[in-house]
Amino acid sequence: MSEIQRVIEESVPGKQVTIAHVIASPIPEVYECLGIDELGAIGILTLSPFETSIIAADIAAKAASVSVGFLDRFTGSVIIAGDVDSVETALRAVCETLRRVLGFTVPDITKT
Repeated sequence: MSEIQRVIEESVPGKQVTIAHVIASPIPEVYECLGIDELGAIGILTLSPFETSIIAADIAAKAASVSVGFLDRFTGSVIIAGDVDSVETALRAVCETLRRVLGFTVPDITKT
């Protein structure tokens, strides 16, 4: 009789920013769907582990004149809003701080 072997797999999220994107001039419907004020530009971050969204929102708001429009610690999503320069500055600050201080892998910031 052969012995049955069990394998248990566990998913462990890496320390990473998966999306750092600026929408420079969103259409009004995007603001409406998100339920946030039209402030010029929108910055989108997705992070892993998900709780990092709390840290990212704090860094962004301290680095530039942006509003945190949405933060979800269960999915790692953060939406910020402000003028284009401020949103870009905030996203750069988040990515650089997470990379330097916490050892995160970060992508290039993209823009549309």
